[in-house]
Amino acid sequence: MNKTILNIEIQDFINSNLNSDITNLLLKGINFDNVTTKEIIEQIEAKKRSKKKLPIWFQTNNIYYPNKLNIEQTSSETTAKYKSKLVIGNSLIDLTGGFGVDAFYFAKHIENVTHCEINDQLSEIVKHNYKTLNISNIECLNENGIDALKQLDKPFDWIYVDPSRRDNTKKKVFLLSDCTPNIKTFQSLFLKYAKNVMIKTSPLLDIKATKKDLKHVKALHIIAVTNEVKELLWILERNYDAEFKIKTINLTKSEKQRFIFNFEEELNAEPEYVEPLTYLYEPNSAILKAGAFKSISAVLKIPKLHKHSHLYTSEKLIEFPGRCFKIEKVIPFNKKVFAKEKIKKANVTTRNFPLSVGDIRKKLKIKDGGNVYLFFTTNIKDERVILVCTKI
Repeated sequence: MNKTILNIEIQDFINSNLNSDITNLLLKGINFDNVTTKEIIEQIEAKKRSKKKLPIWFQTNNIYYPNKLNIEQTSSETTAKYKSKLVIGNSLIDLTGGFGVDAFYFAKHIENVTHCEINDQLSEIVKHNYKTLNISNIECLNENGIDALKQLDKPFDWIYVDPSRRDNTKKKVFLLSDCTPNIKTFQSLFLKYAKNVMIKTSPLLDIKATKKDLKHVKALHIIAVTNEVKELLWILERNYDAEFKIKTINLTKSEKQRFIFNFEEELNAEPEYVEPLTYLYEPNSAILKAGAFKSISAVLKIPKLHKHSHLYTSEKLIEFPGRCFKIEKVIPFNKKVFAKEKIKKANVTTRNFPLSVGDIRKKLKIKDGGNVYLFFTTNIKDERVILVCTKI
């Protein structure tokens, strides 16, 4: 960590060049004593990436940034806030601290937080930033989290771990057994030292396969932000052996869409299937990732269009965790029939349909955008249909 970067004139230069062309800056060179052009460019790139993802860090003076890869890998403030509300107690240890965003928010709900980071430079950066952010209840340890847990040899209320999803060659991985630390290997150790364990995993992870790899799972939180799944959070509790709940959450600027179910409910649910009615519903990405295709129909008492379409319909408008539409017309998937509608521009979605969005646009000559929403799907009679809709 080069503290010269925190000098006022260098910080002013970084802030005034957040929108500058990096290539031009590199070609011109940056002339400051005791700091390289590369170091300043790294600060500019990392801070720029933090503007939306980490607004508190971005808006605070004298924050020191690691390289942009660390910013890419860290939790956003949005997801960190959500996680922090799941914990309560006196002590928590973050075994894979990284840039320290999660620990920062955990410290708002936990009295004593321990941040472990094996990279000595990153650990020093985080320690400096916590001081700048006026956070005093986080202890920073420049150690491997597993080693620190063994050396401390004391109980915690919570253990948090976000295993690295990069291998030795920096290639992305997502299977539990390929991440570091290997959760399958160390989960018994975690539950020895803490009654509660929170594990953050890749949104690409197969839920049913992971269920077999983990023991004592009490809940799974699937977190989406503006309809993009960002994190899977596995909550383990020592000696817990009952069916676990799957909690889906889609965080948007205006609302929090939630839906809770379990695998047994999904297995036993028996949806009704009907022709399209007045309103159409498309589940958010967290629900689709969870596979709550039958449960949501049963709980909300809305029928599906087809077993495999995962679109829902009703006569009366209901509050739904996803997008809602008014069905203006249902037409068969036929080029000549569609041409009569004279729709040249629309938002296109496919569900249980043999053609891709790109193929449909090319075949029917539809430009992207506008206020018309077209759903290409399969109905209860196994017929290919187009639902012409307006968004609610």
